[in-house]
Amino acid sequence: MNDQESKQSPRSEQILRRTVVLVGMMGSGKTAIGRELAYRLNVPYVDSDAEIEAAANATIAEIFERSGEPFFRDREAEVIARLLQSEPCVLSTGGGAYLAQRNRAAISEHGVAVWLDADLELLWERVRHKDTRPLLRTPDPKKTLSEIFEQRAPIYALADMRAEAKPEFSIYEMTDEVLQVLAVRPDVLENKND
Repeated sequence: MNDQESKQSPRSEQILRRTVVLVGMMGSGKTAIGRELAYRLNVPYVDSDAEIEAAANATIAEIFERSGEPFFRDREAEVIARLLQSEPCVLSTGGGAYLAQRNRAAISEHGVAVWLDADLELLWERVRHKDTRPLLRTPDPKKTLSEIFEQRAPIYALADMRAEAKPEFSIYEMTDEVLQVLAVRPDVLENKND
């Protein structure tokens, strides 16, 4: 997302009462939508993977390679729990974070999970030209993505709320969709005038 898009977006007249945790597949838009949503709600945007990388002074791929996935998942759970204890913000998580029961429980207790639900074709269109996805470094990355999608979609469906991603949506329109979904929860998003 370019800076111009955010500068043209209106700020919301609402107050965020609970941290919004964006969950979903790689390519679902968690980072782009998270940044725009945070801007519009005038709250911090935090990426749990970036927080883990900063704490470890290593990339996610390096952490996986050096210490293994269980070690990474433990650090991820610690970071998510810590971030949920801070002021309300918009938090985007790595695609696997919501799979862990401990993370789902912490998110539901202290925040609200919003599943950015994009179909497989849209996800593939968004990730197929990127080499930054370690899980897709396989002989058949589309088949791998499909398998991951089939495994994870039922768990993402457990999220507190769901926002459907459509191919024709811009970042701005998808953020509007998320705001509409959140608007049904006054404990999460409160109108300033109420």
